[in-house]
Amino acid sequence: MKEHVHVLADLKNVSPDLFGIPTGTKLDEMFYTIEEKDGRFVRKPLNGIPYKAIINVVGVPDTGKSLLAEQFALYQAHNDYKVMFVTVESPSQFLYGSMKLKAEYLGLDFEKIKNNIIVIDAALGDELRDNPKALMDTMAYVIKEKKTTITVIDSITGLYEAKEVMARQIVRQFFNFLKKWNQTGMFVSQKRSSQGAETAEAAGGLAVAHIVDGTIVMDKKLIETKWDINLYNMPLGSILRTIRIDGCRLAGHDSKTWVFEITEAGTIKIKKPLEQIVNTSK
Repeated sequence: MKEHVHVLADLKNVSPDLFGIPTGTKLDEMFYTIEEKDGRFVRKPLNGIPYKAIINVVGVPDTGKSLLAEQFALYQAHNDYKVMFVTVESPSQFLYGSMKLKAEYLGLDFEKIKNNIIVIDAALGDELRDNPKALMDTMAYVIKEKKTTITVIDSITGLYEAKEVMARQIVRQFFNFLKKWNQTGMFVSQKRSSQGAETAEAAGGLAVAHIVDGTIVMDKKLIETKWDINLYNMPLGSILRTIRIDGCRLAGHDSKTWVFEITEAGTIKIKKPLEQIVNTSK
């Protein structure tokens, strides 16, 4: 038991540096650290999600969670980092065309990317999806053999969809696994219809949000009333999409709700804070 007891000063040499791992979106400007300058403390953008952080992306269906995860993977692979992409919902053969289109739209080098993303297909493999140990053994093999430093699991919810009572245990296992292997990770989590769209809660309750290092909440709203039209200055029938960093224990973060759009190629473009489009005069 003594190996788990530390003097704080002794942790200096094992404490990870605080810097950003870019996502290729405006999120990179929304995480920050504080530095002293001329006798006062000022924000310094991390230019990405915190290094070695495990970030959870949560939202109702069709809010852009998987698109954000894919865009993050593409951007890292374009920059010559090895990415492990664990697909739990969609069979792996559907990833190639989707990622190729996004890469070309974003002006990224897909010839480089396609060799830097290693896909583990747990969507069709029950032996991986239903057996955390078998999946983690496979992931460990990829990390060791392919030297991956970035891991995306889409979705972590799919690993406990028939046993939500075990959500906390399963999420903790994968969280600890990625920490052990020094990965920067992104989990995608699904919401149940009864859960508030604006909260960090996902299937399995708040287990994921409590365990991970930070949560990004993605949401959408259909403009369907005159009140909506006047409030958001948007036409009837359109969709307002929002993104918000709900919390992060490793770094400071912008807590505002931002408006984003999904482009025709399925990429995420964060535009402006929600407060800037709301019509407060009506």
